[in-house]
Amino acid sequence: MFKTIAIIAAVAIVVFIVAVLLLAANKPDTFRVQRQATIQAPPEKIFPLINDYKQWAAWSPWEKKDPAMKRSFSGPATGKGSAYAWESKEVGTGDMLITESVPSSLIRIDLNFTKPFEARNKVVFSIQPQAGGSMVSWEMAGPAPLMSRVMQVFFSMDKMVGKDFEAGLADLKAAAEK
Repeated sequence: MFKTIAIIAAVAIVVFIVAVLLLAANKPDTFRVQRQATIQAPPEKIFPLINDYKQWAAWSPWEKKDPAMKRSFSGPATGKGSAYAWESKEVGTGDMLITESVPSSLIRIDLNFTKPFEARNKVVFSIQPQAGGSMVSWEMAGPAPLMSRVMQVFFSMDKMVGKDFEAGLADLKAAAEK
């Protein structure tokens, strides 16, 4: 009897694992998360809050998650070549490098995580003037290796990261509209 139950349990586990792997294999091998917000401020007021990593404390959702985070800055204070690295028990370890900075309109960033998992992503902030303010778009995209796709079977990357983007854009809005 015990042997039969053990065999049935083992078969069920194998079927479950195969099903998850098949579902994961059918997920896209890249991901993209994007959110937008209208901010009642000109691009010239919003841009410096993004282009200067030391300003991120005012609006970045991850900065608030770990006040004890170890931070380091290198390269120019702002713009292309500016770099920021962090180490945190709450939000992991990684670094960012501004690779393109077009005044008041566009910032491209290489975002690298080393813990709790390795990832190499691209981030783009675009700021478009519009009547009475600006439209700010925050996008992150990157490869989705098999382990990431397995996680996507159970969790929506867009919903998880999207919530943080929405909170960050709300805080960016508050900081820029002061």
